[in-house]
Amino acid sequence: MDCLKVEKMESQNQHPPQPQEPSKLGTTFSRTCFNGLNTLSGVGILSIPFALSEGGWLSLILLFLLALLCWYTGLLLQRCMDANLHIRTYPDIGDVAFGLKGRITISIFMYLELYLVAVEFLILEGDNLNQLFPNMGFNMAGIKVGGRQCFVLLTAVVILPTTWLKNLGLLAYVSAGGVLASAVLVACVFWVGAVDGVGFHEGDVLLNMRGLPTCISLYLFCYCGHAVFPTLCNSMKDRSQFSKVLLVCFITSTITYGSMAVLGYLMFGQYLNSQVTLNLPIRKISSRIAIYITIINPLTKYAIVITPIAAAIEEARPFRNSRVISILVRTLIVISTVLVALMVPFFSYVMAFVGAFLSVTVSVLLPCLFYLKINVAARRFGLELVTIIGIMVIGSLVGVVGTYTSLKEIVNRILN
Repeated sequence: MDCLKVEKMESQNQHPPQPQEPSKLGTTFSRTCFNGLNTLSGVGILSIPFALSEGGWLSLILLFLLALLCWYTGLLLQRCMDANLHIRTYPDIGDVAFGLKGRITISIFMYLELYLVAVEFLILEGDNLNQLFPNMGFNMAGIKVGGRQCFVLLTAVVILPTTWLKNLGLLAYVSAGGVLASAVLVACVFWVGAVDGVGFHEGDVLLNMRGLPTCISLYLFCYCGHAVFPTLCNSMKDRSQFSKVLLVCFITSTITYGSMAVLGYLMFGQYLNSQVTLNLPIRKISSRIAIYITIINPLTKYAIVITPIAAAIEEARPFRNSRVISILVRTLIVISTVLVALMVPFFSYVMAFVGAFLSVTVSVLLPCLFYLKINVAARRFGLELVTIIGIMVIGSLVGVVGTYTSLKEIVNRILN
């Protein structure tokens, strides 16, 4: 779904070409629901059990509250679009609200979020392939390259040619299986616990205050689909139905995330790794299926995730329409994400940083700010204004505390 962000970063003055969008995204209610679910169904499902283990059972209440909060901010984005029919994308909303500064601000946060998600894909590949083949490694120029680092480099070599493709239509069709993959992953984890002998007898912490910042940040990461919501809304024949789409998507994804969190925590308790697949008994067929699904998904989505970043650079006047520059830019992006993945190989804490800093900004704070700026009536004192201000205060606190905690953990692990 992230490849949809490529095309819409330039024009604010033209009417959207309505006949073209339906052919790309589909225009029916059910098709838009599927696209929205695919947007929300990501790698967050792997760390949701770890998030629950960090916060304890009562933190599940926060998962539901954050889902409600992000659903509401999604509605605010829809209302911003209803106020100006020229709006097609999230950057367009920023432009209408605060001009060029608003467009640039939201674009920076969107691209940084996508970049770190690409880094997460490489970390995930390295961890899970090392789980399947634990004794891999090689020497390069006298330097020992361990199994996890080896697989990060190998993954980069495999996905590099896919990033050179300008037309990602085929990859978009492949990645549409993300919703099914998430469901199969939950089923495999349940099978491991119920049939393969692991059982459901762990998880006895009711509330862990020290782990709440990390827990909340990981929960927020799971609901960071707001960058795509305006595009999905614009694709519908009846845009007024988008509020129902959001409701279906958030209810379904919360059920999926909640199920995985409860299953993983009951199975492994406080012994959970950053990704639940790293806890699964490797000799079981169901475990291998779960890990294979985990490995294949990022391979199909990496190119789609970095395409908006590459396209923004390629659209600069000196580089426009140059195939050589395009390949060079995309190759350098891949190399840079590999370097970051090797230097900061901490899946859960990188995800927590993305959730606390970027997801809070893109999915909580900016929708509120943009809505208040565009909708003058919303600034009048009343329940709506109090609700929005409350959301912004809560979001700011979560963002500051979560960002500090995740960065502190990352720095400590690097130094140690």
